[in-house]
Amino acid sequence: MLPGLMQDRPLAIIDILRYAATAHATQEIVSKNVDEPIWRSNYAGTIKRVAQAANMLAATGLKAGDRIATLAWNTHRHFELFYAAPGMGLVLHTANPRLPDDHLIYTINHAESRVLLIDRNMVDIVERIKGQLTTVEKIITLTDNARTPAGYEGYEELIAKQADSFAWPSFDENTAAFLCYTSGTTGDPKGVLYSHRAVVLHGFAAGLSGALGFSAFDVVMPCQSLYHATAWGLPFAGAINGVKFVFPCDKFDGASLQALIESEGVTFSGGVPTIWTMYLDHLERTGGS
Repeated sequence: MLPGLMQDRPLAIIDILRYAATAHATQEIVSKNVDEPIWRSNYAGTIKRVAQAANMLAATGLKAGDRIATLAWNTHRHFELFYAAPGMGLVLHTANPRLPDDHLIYTINHAESRVLLIDRNMVDIVERIKGQLTTVEKIITLTDNARTPAGYEGYEELIAKQADSFAWPSFDENTAAFLCYTSGTTGDPKGVLYSHRAVVLHGFAAGLSGALGFSAFDVVMPCQSLYHATAWGLPFAGAINGVKFVFPCDKFDGASLQALIESEGVTFSGGVPTIWTMYLDHLERTGGS
């Protein structure tokens, strides 16, 4: 068999963001965060922060194939880790904060996650379970410098010390990138490994005109949790097509979502039926549209 030579390079998740930062450099990324002012940046700024995050993770001694875990909402920092971790060859385990403590402990230990990155309002959960996390060596809070809880290291302070460029490695496209666990099943949660190839191909397919039909004129607000099957691939399908992203953090009530939809011009969102039932109820009560 004669192999083809055209565009002979493995599919890599980081290349999605590198493309977006070149082709759609000024397109906005907007994010709410826990008890912080709204964040505004763009793809050009985000690729630099992603490089800083990768350098920060590398400085902790992590190496290709290691797992890290997040307990985090839909924010720009979580989005950055969706590219930084797999981009450097790590596997990102998006832990589910809705799980019972015993299942949450099981998934983090089963993944053998070495670093845990958490949003500020996850501290209570972590304080309950951290004594039972057998492989976690470091816990980092995804906060700005002014709001880092006592006794924790803050993400912004750590990445500020790092260079905003990174020598992204090349590796087999079948390398694992994300680890998500089932919930609501009998027995212990079951882990599912996503490869770079699977994520990139799904990102291309999801944005096609016969699917979600994204373009650079869209404003996408993921209301499906980033820890839930990588928010159905929206962080990748959206970036491939240069959409403006709006991240609602953990505020999925009708009033909060309507405020973002109106102020940011959201054209597309997704989420479980409960979210939209609450949203429609809010519109009915307030006379919104």
